[in-house]
Amino acid sequence: MPARLIFILVAIVVLGIPAAAQSGRVKPAESPTPQPQKRISLPGPIVDRPRIAEPTATPFPADDGEVITVDSTLVPIPVSVVDRSGRAVRTLNLNDFDLKIDGRTVEISDISRAQTPVRLAMLFDNSGSVLKAREFEIEAAIGFFRRVLRPDRDLAALYSVSTYTRLEQPFTRDVNLLVRTIRAMPPPTGATALLDGIEMAAEYLGEQTGRRVIVIVSDGDDTKTDTTFDAALRMAQNYNCQIYVVRTTEFENFIRTGSRVSNANSRLLTAERRMLEFARQTGGSVFSPIDRSELDEAFRAISAELAEQYILNYYPDDLSPARGEFRKIELSIKGRDDMTIRARNGYYVRR
Repeated sequence: MPARLIFILVAIVVLGIPAAAQSGRVKPAESPTPQPQKRISLPGPIVDRPRIAEPTATPFPADDGEVITVDSTLVPIPVSVVDRSGRAVRTLNLNDFDLKIDGRTVEISDISRAQTPVRLAMLFDNSGSVLKAREFEIEAAIGFFRRVLRPDRDLAALYSVSTYTRLEQPFTRDVNLLVRTIRAMPPPTGATALLDGIEMAAEYLGEQTGRRVIVIVSDGDDTKTDTTFDAALRMAQNYNCQIYVVRTTEFENFIRTGSRVSNANSRLLTAERRMLEFARQTGGSVFSPIDRSELDEAFRAISAELAEQYILNYYPDDLSPARGEFRKIELSIKGRDDMTIRARNGYYVRR
C-alpha cells in the first residue's frame, strides 16, 4: 500500500476518536457511587426536606465475632417514678410494672436503669423575644450541659431557634465545645420557628440509639413555622423522643417588670398549652421558673430526672395491618397507689 494512503488512514482514525467520545459512542469509565451526606444545618426555610428513616437494626460487636442486632420494632418507654414526697423511687423491678397497650395487658421484655446512654438535642431560643433574659439563660444552659452530659456515654447537640432553626453544634461529648458554641451565638433577633425546630431535632435524634431527649429553652410562642403542632408532635413520637420544656415567659416578665404577676395574652397561653401537651404526650415535663434560682433549679431537675429513670422495653406483636396507627400506653405500679408515674402516652406502629 502506498505510504501516502497509509498516512491518510491513520490520520482519519486518530482525529475520529474525540468526536466519537463526544457523541456518546465511547462509554466513559464509571464513576464511584456517591455517598449520601448527613445534614448538619439548615441556613434557610425548611421546604420539603426529606424524612430520615430510622435504621432497621443497629449492630453491636459480640465477643464471638458475630453481630447482634436490635429489632426496629422495639418500643422503649422511659419512666419516671416518684413517691408522695416527690422523691425518686429507685427500688422497682420489671415485675412491679403493669403495662397495657390499647387496654390490653402485655409483657415487658426487659428493664434497665438510667445507665442507658442519652442523646440530647437542646433547642435554644435565640429570637428577639428573649433579649432581656438571654445572658442568664445561656449560663443556665451551660450549667445544664455540664451536669447532665456523661462524657463516657452521652452525646448532645445544640440548635438555635430564630426566624430559622439552625443546628449550631452536631452531636458531641465535648462539653467545652458546647459551651463555646452557645457563647458564640449571635445576638437574639427575628421570629421563632420552634415547631420546625422540634421536627428537625426529632429527625436528627432518630439516627441515634439510646434515650432521645429534646430540651426546649423558649417562651414556646411559635411565630414563624412551616409545620403544625400535630406534625411536630407526631415526629417526636415516631422517633421516641421525650420533650422537656423550660418556659422563659415568666422569667422574662420578671426581668422586664420586676413583678411576679404575669399578664400573659391569649397567644402566650396557647403557647403554654402546646408546651404542656408536648411534655405530657412524650413523658417529659414543663418548668416555668420565675427568677434566676428557679431557672437554674429547672435545669437541675431535668438532669436529676434523666439520672433516675427506668427504661422499659416492649416488643409489639406483628401489627402489619396497623402500620402507621397510634397505640395508647397505660402504665401503673402493681398494688401501689402512693407513687406517681410519668411516661409517654403512646407510640406509632412503625411503617
